[in-house]
Amino acid sequence: MSDQTKPVPADFIRAIITEDLAAGKHDEVVTRFPPEPNGYLHIGHAKSICLNFGLAREFTPARCHLRFDDTNPSKEEHEYVEAIKEDVRWLGFDWQEHLYFASDYFEQLYEYAEQLIKDGKAYVCELSAEEIRASRGTLTEPGTNSPHRERPREESLELFRRMRAGEFPDGAKVLRAKIDMASGNLNLRDPVLYRIMHRAHHRTGEQWCIYPMYDFTHPISDALEGVTHSLCTLEFADHRPLYDWILDNLPVPCRPRQIEFARLNLAYTVVSKRKLLQLVNEGFVQGWNDPRMPTLSGIRRRGYPPEAIRDFCRRIGLAKKDSLVDVGLLEHCVREQLNETAPRVMGVLEPLKVVITNYPEGQTEELTGQNHPQKPEFGTRPLPFSREIYIERRDFMEEPVKKFFRLAPGREVRLRYAYFIKCEEVVKDEAGEVVELRCTYDPATLGGNAPDGRKVKGTIHWVAAAQAVRAEVRLYDRLFTVESPEKAAADGADFKDFVNPDSLVALENCLLEPALAEAQPDQPYQFERQGYFCLDAKDSTPERPVFNRTATLRDTWSR
Repeated sequence: MSDQTKPVPADFIRAIITEDLAAGKHDEVVTRFPPEPNGYLHIGHAKSICLNFGLAREFTPARCHLRFDDTNPSKEEHEYVEAIKEDVRWLGFDWQEHLYFASDYFEQLYEYAEQLIKDGKAYVCELSAEEIRASRGTLTEPGTNSPHRERPREESLELFRRMRAGEFPDGAKVLRAKIDMASGNLNLRDPVLYRIMHRAHHRTGEQWCIYPMYDFTHPISDALEGVTHSLCTLEFADHRPLYDWILDNLPVPCRPRQIEFARLNLAYTVVSKRKLLQLVNEGFVQGWNDPRMPTLSGIRRRGYPPEAIRDFCRRIGLAKKDSLVDVGLLEHCVREQLNETAPRVMGVLEPLKVVITNYPEGQTEELTGQNHPQKPEFGTRPLPFSREIYIERRDFMEEPVKKFFRLAPGREVRLRYAYFIKCEEVVKDEAGEVVELRCTYDPATLGGNAPDGRKVKGTIHWVAAAQAVRAEVRLYDRLFTVESPEKAAADGADFKDFVNPDSLVALENCLLEPALAEAQPDQPYQFERQGYFCLDAKDSTPERPVFNRTATLRDTWSR
């Protein structure tokens, strides 16, 4: 069963939509995914993408919009717009013709702002940002009115138009809603609707020097697009009264309903764009698409399949209370998907040379390996075999401990898809390090069975020396050493103090079977006994391929 056809667990949002449709409130379900183009999307955004676009697939008729909240030109770039579009497509979703930008509505938003001024529900305020913050009050004390709160409507309207004309510097004036400075909800204490910002916009250029705030833009954009259910994470619950106030006090064409759900907090990482930007800017990672990052571009480069991300979002479901999701569940979903789709190959990450002394010099034979042990339709591949091969260094022990069933002096093991070999001699360098094993093979054991019925307990992987592909292999671990870096930093520490120094280990001289010379970045592989890997799309070259470990083979979450 495809992850796209798996049943979605019932939740409160789907129940609300079902009830609204049954009551005849809507002829069509319309949702939206509204990212800010000020950074790259992360795994938390994947939950919202899967929810909003998923609902558009589950209900008929329905659609989901992709809308960029591009109201802050000081932080936004066209690069982020294109990256977000790529990420949404990679996850398997398509907005079709419903691509929008908040900047599409700048003129309508301005007209609505003028309407609020004319109705006596907004005014131009000249307090600084610090003064507005100080006058807002606290959770236990009411705010104090701005000295400009009772400014005549005509004067505020004139000043607002002059703000648009560029007559005032940044910060000189703002437009504020006139609501209630004594409200128990601080978001209703005359919030700022517009600010002056003399910055070029990535779409409108120099056309505007005043820009609307998110809390003003969002509900109006929803209404203009006919959104029926505006789905937000819990931090926007306190903003909902303002969302409703704006819709109630303007002649918008429809009345969307805001519903909040718990955001995705994933263990051993952070999903704050501000904190992720710190990691990038301070060199803790190598960019937004570093495979250790929880960004969608990062996990894509690491080799996580989109099907696994969709399955993960389906499994965690929706809740009304924030919680920390075990990263092991995400890794489990990745392994489940890759186990089905990844062909098997052999790669030696820490090579140890083996010379098979009784194998004919200069001879090479072609053996056959299965591409997937449970899927014959995956076919087979040729494996060259000759006198010199490499095995994994950890598969040899000069003085084997109890229950070590791999290669040791005088001991026999099975080579995967090949022969039994027996270690006859150990060669060391001047420092006493083992640099070569000299072994013999039994030509009667091709395929892994001995005619005389003798058994071996160990089977190890290998690659032929002459045909091996030399590569760099990067082993990734969790980015942080603690489950919740933000919680650990709550007592005054810096969350970056908990970055895992071993989150990346690069192995420079790995040897891979020759089939991997044709590897492509979008094709995952299971290196037998090692884990799941993919070709790095950024750093690989034909002369020097780089492979990223997507996941280990061990899966403890499901046990």
